[in-house]
Amino acid sequence: MTVVPVKSQDLDAAEVSWFSALCSDDYRHLGVPEGDLRSSWAHCSDIVREAERQGFRNILCPSSYQVGQDTLSFVAGASQVTNRINFLAAVRCGEMQPIMLARTIATLDHMLEGRLTVNIISSDFPGQSEPSEYRYQRSREVVEILKQAWTRDEINFEGEIYNFKGLTTDPAKPYQTGGPLLYFGGYSPAAVELCAEHCDVYLMWPEPREDLAARMQTVHAAAERYGRVLDYGLRVHVIVRDTEAEAKEYADHLVSQLDDEEGRKIRERAHDAASLGVSRQARNRDLADQSGYVEPNLWTGVGRARSGCGAALVGSADQVLSKLEDYRKMGIRSFILSGYPHIDEARQFGRLVMPHLDTVSLPEVYGRAPMGPPATPLAAGERR
Repeated sequence: MTVVPVKSQDLDAAEVSWFSALCSDDYRHLGVPEGDLRSSWAHCSDIVREAERQGFRNILCPSSYQVGQDTLSFVAGASQVTNRINFLAAVRCGEMQPIMLARTIATLDHMLEGRLTVNIISSDFPGQSEPSEYRYQRSREVVEILKQAWTRDEINFEGEIYNFKGLTTDPAKPYQTGGPLLYFGGYSPAAVELCAEHCDVYLMWPEPREDLAARMQTVHAAAERYGRVLDYGLRVHVIVRDTEAEAKEYADHLVSQLDDEEGRKIRERAHDAASLGVSRQARNRDLADQSGYVEPNLWTGVGRARSGCGAALVGSADQVLSKLEDYRKMGIRSFILSGYPHIDEARQFGRLVMPHLDTVSLPEVYGRAPMGPPATPLAAGERR
């Protein structure tokens, strides 16, 4: 299989990240909400602290208009109760005026002393439905304005949507040189072009390996036209146990109370429900066997009750490690993992898999943030 060149080509380690369920995406049984797992500051910050204890290097804090915590406010609060873990804050372009967004992100970067990364998202707003071309143009302009704010003394920008002239950038300089790393995912040609020209890590959802490889080659070819090389990331759920049989049994347990109509409602309420990426996750389910596996140890059952990332790595520690190593050899350097319930599954992964992984912080690798001590799992209740 062809391996695409990557920005961190000399890196043997991987950025292994977890997920905080800010959008009320936490269950003991998929599709069956429970009060103590609903999105709240208490629960979601507990997920972050557990991820830090288990040695994860970054944590995705997602964004939704329907339910949950405000992402940037949450990250600001979580910056004060953590010491080591990075934050991947999801930002919906256009939600905030871009000059103010630049200042907000720069402030967060200082609060976190460089432990900030940013997931750029293009999406409709509540009650609106805009053409894809417009949304990606808006995102492109926002990113270009952010980069001016973070790297120049003055913002001078003339676009189709935003126009600024002679604005000082003194309050908006971030802690990290050049600003936080930008992560971006999207399957449309406009999304690929935006990431290829301006972002650092291209994020993908789980698909069969040959489809991931083809996607990476497409993105690499686009980046090459701009004289750039990217890194690649995979957002995927995980169920790991001492044996494959136990992992598969838990996967079945997870969907044992799922009503398919309720699952459909959960999928369709998301703003990205009609996107090309979501349609490819649905295609995975169509191609899967009767047990929901689209390839060995890649289970699509999660997608029955979730829009977006809809598959999980399911297996023993050795099997999950082998899958991650195969992905790494393809050129994937960042893994954003999650499981249900998120605290319990972070502990399972921390116990069974993390001791066997070499992990790294990509901002440190890129020289954006100061190098810190190696991340090591903490004992329950221990704080760095």
